[in-house]
Amino acid sequence: MRAARLHEYTDEMGDGLTIEEIDAPQVTASDDVVVEVEGAGWCQTDNHIIEGMWADYVPQELPMTLGHENTGTVVETGEEVTIVSEGDQVICHPVQTCGTCRPCRQGETMYCENAAFNGLTTDGGFAEELLTNERAVIPLPDGVDPTDIAPHADAGITAYHAVKKAVDELNPGDTAVVIGVGGLGHIGLQCLDAMSAAEIVALDIKQSARDLASDLGATHTLDPETQDIPSEIAALTDDRGAVQVLDFVGADETTALAPEITAAGGDHHIIGYGGHIHEPSQALVDGEFSFVGNIVGRYAELQELVALVEDGYVDLHTSRYELDEINSVAEKLEHGEIDGRAVITP
Repeated sequence: MRAARLHEYTDEMGDGLTIEEIDAPQVTASDDVVVEVEGAGWCQTDNHIIEGMWADYVPQELPMTLGHENTGTVVETGEEVTIVSEGDQVICHPVQTCGTCRPCRQGETMYCENAAFNGLTTDGGFAEELLTNERAVIPLPDGVDPTDIAPHADAGITAYHAVKKAVDELNPGDTAVVIGVGGLGHIGLQCLDAMSAAEIVALDIKQSARDLASDLGATHTLDPETQDIPSEIAALTDDRGAVQVLDFVGADETTALAPEITAAGGDHHIIGYGGHIHEPSQALVDGEFSFVGNIVGRYAELQELVALVEDGYVDLHTSRYELDEINSVAEKLEHGEIDGRAVITP
């Protein structure tokens, strides 16, 4: 089968992956599931994997097929699989868990001690077929397009995971700030609007993104390049600050906003990444706010997100590309030329 493979780390997105013929995956374990890939979302994390940013955090054996936002049709299952059958359309949680370690027993999908992460530690879905397991697949409801929903397998669930934590701390009348209304941010904003009664302020340097934010439920939109964000947030909140900040950019410039825009006792959620946190410890003590990290989300949260999609609360803005265009997609994303999410259709 054809697959997009990473052979060595590079900063040059134009030739980061190689399209080549490899053996199709085979069922070898009783809980294995082989999926014919219909949609595989391209994520900023894929660019970071190509650059080698994850090599110090997880084991990576190259060459490896990338792609961790996957949907498709089940074509083969292990003998003990009962959740899905051949012909079922599914969305795949990117992490294949063991189910028996302590974190799994506690329902903490992302903390599994024996996890395999498609496209990060093991072969992913930028290929004609994907090997996963029964604990990672969720049958899709009728009427949900598997190609369009693919980015929810990571971008969607990551945004939802952060928003779900944030809404627990939001009361009606509170203000929440969404930084970056791109591939993740436009999903998070919709989840926030559907799940809370907070006033939503969206920040983005692109006019098209701010317009989209308004369409998706933002109460106010601000341009960080032309407006003084701390002053604007202070004016909108009677100097209280935002109770919850969801940072879908995670750059030095956005994390630096935290002490000035986060309310006392509030949280600045880091969802996008690539930057750093350089704040004096006294700033956290004085404001008693927290930086909160987020990575993907639980299997059950992906089920909940699919329910929001089915009920019409969350809409994905996607563009489709062929497998042969994969390096072009990486370049476009690197230069901020893709609105919403890009989906590869192997």
